[in-house]
Amino acid sequence: MLNYYSKLSSEVYDLDKPIGRSFGDVEFYSERLASCKGNILEPGVGTGRILIPLLEQGFKVEGFDVSEEMLKVAQMNCEKRGLNPDLFIDSMESMSLNTKYEAIIVPTGTFLLIHKRKDSIKALQNFYQHLAKGGKLILDIFLQTEFTIDKVSTRTWECENGDRIILESKQVEVDYINQHTVTYHRYEKWRNGRLIQTELERFPLRWYGVDEFSSILEQIGFKNIVISADYQYGQSPTKSDQMITFEATT
Repeated sequence: MLNYYSKLSSEVYDLDKPIGRSFGDVEFYSERLASCKGNILEPGVGTGRILIPLLEQGFKVEGFDVSEEMLKVAQMNCEKRGLNPDLFIDSMESMSLNTKYEAIIVPTGTFLLIHKRKDSIKALQNFYQHLAKGGKLILDIFLQTEFTIDKVSTRTWECENGDRIILESKQVEVDYINQHTVTYHRYEKWRNGRLIQTELERFPLRWYGVDEFSSILEQIGFKNIVISADYQYGQSPTKSDQMITFEATT
């Protein structure tokens, strides 16, 4: 069975991107949200790497994720720090909440996990509808540059108790027409030379062109669109490996 952000992959995410680690995004989002006094929503909150530092700075942030396992890790990370935000199961394309938010943030390319175009458009429409008048959307994407089929890569992490988790990744599909790839992930946890847990994951990922995504935001109704590269506000992207951030208002 091919799972999606289940127990082992959520554990690896927390090991690989622990609370307190920043790629420049924590500081960027803190700065861009500095004027926000109201509610902020983080769809695809993951393990709380962005959420927690924002909460600790006094922002009113809540979040959701499609993965129950990721939310369990996020809740645990919050409890360790005496934080109790509203965290819940939901999806970007089906969210229907009673709150209007001053800002909605989707950092680190999480939005690209919605690999079907119609679902991603619906998610952006949902964001627009859930923002207060003049509310702000801040969202990261990245370009895909690796399209090699069946190339295998391997990474290893060591857990606090000495267990080792091995991740083997293999891209198995590139859909140029619908602009997404599919990668298979195989996670193995080993203890004292014995395999104790295995997990398989199907990992689809969408890509957008920069102008394409900006046009989609405009069509939905967003305005005042600012594009930034590598968390340098207003600096246009010039390289294919840069993180690209869109900021827009309703």
